Amino acid sequence: MFNCLIVEDEPLAAGILEDYVRQIPFLRLAGKCGDALYAMEALREAPVDVLFLDIHLPGLKGLDFLRSLPQPPQTILTTAYHDYALESYDLGVVDYLLKPIDFERFTKAVQKLRAPVATSPNRQFLFFNVNKKMVRVWLDEILYVESLKEYVRIFLPGGKSIVTKIQIGELENMPEMSGFLRIHRSYLASLRQIEAFTANDVTIGGKDIPIGRQYKESTQEALDRFLG
Repeated sequence: MFNCLIVEDEPLAAGILEDYVRQIPFLRLAGKCGDALYAMEALREAPVDVLFLDIHLPGLKGLDFLRSLPQPPQTILTTAYHDYALESYDLGVVDYLLKPIDFERFTKAVQKLRAPVATSPNRQFLFFNVNKKMVRVWLDEILYVESLKEYVRIFLPGGKSIVTKIQIGELENMPEMSGFLRIHRSYLASLRQIEAFTANDVTIGGKDIPIGRQYKESTQEALDRFLG
């Protein structure tokens, strides 16, 4: 659970962020502040894990406020301006959200907050947005992932699956997905779930999934490494 502080001087924008935070199971709203000075007090009074920080604040600006913090929380910037993106990433921010912020983009940003969390040292999970509900998926239960252009279908044991709005390449590049192998432009396979394979396909959950021509060499190399 991440305690979140919204630092935003526009009531409408602050209200939207509050609504988004309340929809995410692993976020908890610790408070809202209209300027950086109040935010400093809030940080002294209670632990905060995440700042949703507007750049154009009255008085002390958002980036100057962030620089002033000796140990800043993880920070997601919210702004109507593109101009500060490079400067902000030099400060180690998690993400840079441009207003108006939609919920899909918000969920992608907060997903970056989640270090791999597990009930045992090696069991990891991620939350995915399914019909506006954040659904937890254990990574060791994912069989394979199929691309649906702007969406993916994640196949799970027992014939279950979920569809979520994320491109397969974006999912593939997430650090938590290191145990998965891109075998086709449309398929991402869990190495631990592969039951059999040939030069042309892999079998997972009883289904034969094709290996794309351009992925054959990298797939074979990855399987060789995996088999030791």
